[in-house]
Amino acid sequence: MVRPVRNIVIVGGGTAGWLTAGVIAARHRTRIGQDLSVTLVESPNTPIIGVGEGTWPTLRTTLSRMGISETDLFRQCDAAFKQGAWFARWTDGTASDGYYHPLMLPQNFGQVNLVPHWLARDGDESFCDAVCAQGRICDDGLAPKTMATAEYDALANYAYHLDAGKFAPFLQRHCCEKLGVRHVLADVEQVVLHDDGDIAAVRTTQAGLVEGDLFVDCTGFKALLIEGAMGVPFRDCNDVLFCDTALAMQVPYAAPDSPIASHTISTAQSAGWIWDIGIQTRRGVGHVFSSSHISDEQAERELRAYVGPASDGLNVRKIKIRSGHRETFWKGNCIAVGLAAGFLEPLEASAIVLIELSAKIIAEQMPACREVMDIIASRFNATTHYRWGRIIDFLKLHYVLTQRTDSDFWRDNVRAETMPDRLRELLHLWRYQSPWFHDEFDRAEEVFPAASYQYVLYGMGFRTQVPTAALARDAHLAGRAMRENAAATARLRAGLPRHRDLIDRIVAQGLQPV
Repeated sequence: MVRPVRNIVIVGGGTAGWLTAGVIAARHRTRIGQDLSVTLVESPNTPIIGVGEGTWPTLRTTLSRMGISETDLFRQCDAAFKQGAWFARWTDGTASDGYYHPLMLPQNFGQVNLVPHWLARDGDESFCDAVCAQGRICDDGLAPKTMATAEYDALANYAYHLDAGKFAPFLQRHCCEKLGVRHVLADVEQVVLHDDGDIAAVRTTQAGLVEGDLFVDCTGFKALLIEGAMGVPFRDCNDVLFCDTALAMQVPYAAPDSPIASHTISTAQSAGWIWDIGIQTRRGVGHVFSSSHISDEQAERELRAYVGPASDGLNVRKIKIRSGHRETFWKGNCIAVGLAAGFLEPLEASAIVLIELSAKIIAEQMPACREVMDIIASRFNATTHYRWGRIIDFLKLHYVLTQRTDSDFWRDNVRAETMPDRLRELLHLWRYQSPWFHDEFDRAEEVFPAASYQYVLYGMGFRTQVPTAALARDAHLAGRAMRENAAATARLRAGLPRHRDLIDRIVAQGLQPV
């Protein structure tokens, strides 16, 4: 007898739970209340982790498809624009050491690879500035759009910085009021299994038995379903990524009209790095570090030294980081999403985008019945494993390119045995040919495209041998692209508003709907 999948139960709230619920319910909105239900079971006694404030541009599409107003996001989630990340002191540790990883692609990226031509110039202009306008926009403190730009549209590609503690309740209201998601506030006390090992229901203290056909584990580090009930182990990657602790604080602005950086600032320290993220009313600042290389007390001193006098009297919150992910993400009728699936240091804001991508697959490939679920689960696992592996590679790239030798942390990070095999092979390849989208980054599962690798590699001084034939073949295209970038940079710098000014106008007046 065919067992249809009609009842989706998400256990756990927070950003992972509510984004997943919203993506599924929006995709299947004509079925909700007919032959499909989405129920989210959330403990009233579990606080949201609420540290992650950085996102990827994918969130614009995700929220738009859910029917969420971008104006409401700014008004209710203390949101600001994010146009990339500035990495300070990662290469040699000096005060002048820094580069951008912007969110815009290099000019004419689909037609010509500008890396060889920039290298051949051997000038003073950074790679980012030579191929993209966004670094200059961030330097000037400008926004990526104007009030005349409709919601979710952009003049320069962007994501968001937001208050994670406000974002989850914001999503909850929309999911329950607009998308028909059923919200059950209750503590799970038991996971009830079928004889075949699938999950039949969760038994709760306040709401009794909640049955389902497909369960999504969004219970965070507890992993009540995927580990507690299904027994899926965790795969550590702390032999590659050493940072295992974060100290976070919320820093008020000096004045209500203080500038807001439209990019994440990541500043390397003796045994880790400090994030600095600006939202409307404050900065979120935190020190991510390796407890094997530095004590909590020394890490806090470095954090307070970075913040300066503004840190006086501010509390520091400690968060443990267990770098790695599940050996399997979808087992039986249970899928792990968010922290239940895994966690990596927030160097490139990969946490929320992984939630989005997982929820998208679940929604788009929703199994019609239990009989086909294992086929879809196998595809999901293969794609998700690939993505986690590539993110680990990309995060490690920032460390292995360093020239710093001032501490054991930086020296240990460049040891060959700490480097993933694929990354080691690619670095060897890139000595002779630079990454480009036609080459090894052609899969739909890529989170970080070839352009991201270019920005980090050549921002940190990596050198690729330039083939003369390639320079001659593409010289006209490359010259035109760089001239077009220079013109676009001047135009955007002249026409974009100040970041805080635009946010204030959005909150007061609202953006035009799409």
